[in-house]
Amino acid sequence: MRLYRREILVCFFLIIATLSVFGQVRNHDFVNYDDNTYVTENANVQAGLGPKHVAWAFTTTYANFWHPLTWLSHMLDCRLFGLNPGMHHLSNLMIHIFNSILLFLVFRVMTGSLWSSAFVAVLFALHPLHVESVAWVSERKDLLSTSFWLLTMGSYLWYVKHPGIKRYLPFFFFFFMGLLAKPMLVTLPFVLLLLDYWPLNRIGSGRLDMPADVSQPEQTARMLIMEKIPLFIITAVFCVVAFLAQQKGGATGSLELYPFGVRITNALVSYAVYIWKMILPHNLAVYYPHPRVLQLWQAIGAGLLLVCVSVFSIREARRRPYLIVGWLWYIGTLVPVIGLVQLGSHAMADRYTYVPFIGLFVIVAWGVPEITARWRRSSTILALFAGTVILAMMICSWNQVRHWQNSITLFSHAVAVTSNNLKAYNNLGTAYLDKGNTDKAASSLSAAVNINPDNAVTQYNLGLVFMRQGKTEEAAFRYSRALSIKPDFERAHRDLGGILLSQGRYDEAIRHLHAAVVIDSGDVIARNKLGDVLLTRGRIDEAILQFSEVLRRRPDYSAYYNMGNALLKKRRFDEAISCFAESLRMNPYNAMAHNNMGNALSLQGNFAEAVSHYGEALRIKPDFATVHGNLGIAMERMGNYEEAVKHFSEVLKLYPGDENTRKSLERCIRLVKSGTGKP
Repeated sequence: MRLYRREILVCFFLIIATLSVFGQVRNHDFVNYDDNTYVTENANVQAGLGPKHVAWAFTTTYANFWHPLTWLSHMLDCRLFGLNPGMHHLSNLMIHIFNSILLFLVFRVMTGSLWSSAFVAVLFALHPLHVESVAWVSERKDLLSTSFWLLTMGSYLWYVKHPGIKRYLPFFFFFFMGLLAKPMLVTLPFVLLLLDYWPLNRIGSGRLDMPADVSQPEQTARMLIMEKIPLFIITAVFCVVAFLAQQKGGATGSLELYPFGVRITNALVSYAVYIWKMILPHNLAVYYPHPRVLQLWQAIGAGLLLVCVSVFSIREARRRPYLIVGWLWYIGTLVPVIGLVQLGSHAMADRYTYVPFIGLFVIVAWGVPEITARWRRSSTILALFAGTVILAMMICSWNQVRHWQNSITLFSHAVAVTSNNLKAYNNLGTAYLDKGNTDKAASSLSAAVNINPDNAVTQYNLGLVFMRQGKTEEAAFRYSRALSIKPDFERAHRDLGGILLSQGRYDEAIRHLHAAVVIDSGDVIARNKLGDVLLTRGRIDEAILQFSEVLRRRPDYSAYYNMGNALLKKRRFDEAISCFAESLRMNPYNAMAHNNMGNALSLQGNFAEAVSHYGEALRIKPDFATVHGNLGIAMERMGNYEEAVKHFSEVLKLYPGDENTRKSLERCIRLVKSGTGKP
């Protein structure tokens, strides 16, 4: 134990420092950016680890990824913690701490350098650009895949010391598992080749503990490449799967929208900006909008920077091998997400630096000590440098973590530090809407619409705000505008259909609601509304078909209630009563369901039970005129005219002009006076 005392102290420091910065996430909420997709609105994830849902994890490309291990991780959290956001955040944090410790131990073994390896791990654990991967529940895939990335590296070291199939299989297994968490590991085989050059020194020897034999470098290089052929094969397969999943989900931007020249320009600038943000992590945001047009001087400047550093690294490769390895690690691992294949509409993302920055951290951790080696009191200077950097990172990261407290704090910050950020304004608006602050929601969503009036989602969301404010005409206009931009926008069809239904424009409502269920056959809300309007139009059989499909997919009290109404109109009383009973079992406080159950029982001649349900409806809603009228009719038919008089009188108090009720009241009064009515 004493032999590894310093290593233990480093690990202890990593744990304490990381917890002190990120521990606040235990009080954070889910955010309305992908967390709904991955957890809060994902029924398969929330259902836990049942066979059906595990099978779903391995077969779905939902969220534009095939990453079954990530889905299983979220399922496990839901099984253990339900929808407690703090515990989901703490799971992320525990994985990040594990990654930081593992990174330190792997580099410690590879290089033999304690303090440089420790500094790499500390930079990795505490850098502000890594906050996004840790504080965002949906980025579990980053953390989990990196765990297997580092486990692959560790097991590769074990294999390199004594190559053989028994030691090859573990690191191949960890590599495969990492790909199941996120396809970002497709660059790992190339990184292993870099590690063969430095620090493993395998070029020419094939042995970790022997000096390099430079007399046959080409032969050895071929051997090292051949050794990784299985990794390259599976990498190619996962590249194709990842691209198809992104393409199927519509996440890949078209060449028309993002021409290849724009992509190259943005990639060059992003490489340079990431380096700048590593040095000065300022104005970090969850979303950086793609500019689509960049100044030529920016691309030229970034390109020159990359070329100069690359040339310098190559020239210094023999004397400073860590430089070329760290630089190529950074350049290479960013390739899948640098924007050559445009994923989404963002220019760059902090989370993409989680693994690539390790390469730059290596350059800093080995380069700074070399620069200061000949200085007087170099050890003191290094200690001050490291302490200052660590303290600055802890402060910056702590502040950055605070922005992730909830959707409002997150996107308010993004709006403040970026410009023309449609995504930030849109998500901020929907966050305010969820909190019931419709004025601020309207302000944010109006800003999003002003940035791009041709964005269907923001038009639709602004319509939701107007709907919440009771401005149905404005809401209908926004839904229509969204549909003119995106004709297959299912939710816009559904909600516009609901407005038209409430306005009595039944044929138009049917057209939009039918379009909604054609686009998304699983939308039970649209089906329920479609069945409702079909029932109103007297198309009862069609309505029953819609309600049947709703009950097959997601039975709830409203679906049973609607089906009961349809069956009642078909005079299928027993089936209607069964549906009303099931609806009331799920929601016993639905006064209308009690009333309609009473109607079905009355039509069967079962007035005693009907009266019981009418009475329950009035207990829930005492001024329900329709129920008073129905109860009056039931009492009259049972011969209890005095009670009938009371209920008909209540109807006339509420609706004095109801002539039919007035006639019924007068008839019952005569019968009471004649002595026919029951006491």
